[in-house]
Amino acid sequence: MEKYFPFFQERFFMLSVITPGRSMSGRIFRLVLLAGISISGPVSLAAQQTDLDHAPSAVLDAAPAATPASEVDAQATTASVQSSGANTPATQNQPPQNAADNSGDKQTKRILGIVPNFRAVSADEKLPPESVKEKFIDATQDSFDYSSIFFPLVIAGYNQARNSTPEFHQGAAGFARYFWHSAVDQTSENYMVEFIFPTVTHEDARYYTLGHGGFLKRTGYALSRAVITRTDSGKEVFNFSEVVGAGAAAGLSNLYYPPASRTLGNTGSQWGLDVGIDAGVFVFREFWPDINRHVFHNKYNDTPAKQ
Repeated sequence: MEKYFPFFQERFFMLSVITPGRSMSGRIFRLVLLAGISISGPVSLAAQQTDLDHAPSAVLDAAPAATPASEVDAQATTASVQSSGANTPATQNQPPQNAADNSGDKQTKRILGIVPNFRAVSADEKLPPESVKEKFIDATQDSFDYSSIFFPLVIAGYNQARNSTPEFHQGAAGFARYFWHSAVDQTSENYMVEFIFPTVTHEDARYYTLGHGGFLKRTGYALSRAVITRTDSGKEVFNFSEVVGAGAAAGLSNLYYPPASRTLGNTGSQWGLDVGIDAGVFVFREFWPDINRHVFHNKYNDTPAKQ
């Protein structure tokens, strides 16, 4: 047996060189060759011996020698599989790299649970263009959602306090007149700015949050959205929907205000007020995710079902 051991070592080394593949077919092919050599090699050597009576014992002695070679091959195969597993990219067993939870940086449908914020788009969020129907829905939500009462109440109180329309008088009755006029102003302006003109000019009336940079940069960006907007294709253009739409709404208000208020100065004042309010709302929208996160600790986050 000992005299055949170098023979098997040589054959196993040659097989490991000529069939180095790690595939299943390569390992089967190597095992088949090894088995053939293990049997035929010792037999051919035994035939060259003068004593033919020792041939059977040589064949029998070859069987134990094949076993260690098979075990070595099996160990090599196991090590190869383990090595392949170790080299597998770790990302296959890891969740996506979303280390930071940005849920607190998202816009909400309402600011402080009251102020309408349906048209605000979170920073870095990509959305498809709005259809005509979606623009109509935006204007309707901003006009008739329960939270839409907030601005008319504030503007009605402000106008009554400065007695902007003396014909409305003071007291509860006067406040009611100021309120319904303010509500109609808001509704007409919403449909002009968010639906009618954006449909005609193919502009996107949503507010796209910048969310990056310093306070002055973000404030300047937010104020500029009153005169700069995006088209449905994403190109930045002059904001016809805001500027011209607000002017059209101010002109329309002359139909239901007292005759003494139907002056060019009052119309221009209403026009500037509408654009100014929208610009201020844009600034508030820009910083609302930060306020909600740092001041209110995400108290006003929407449910996950949003969007």
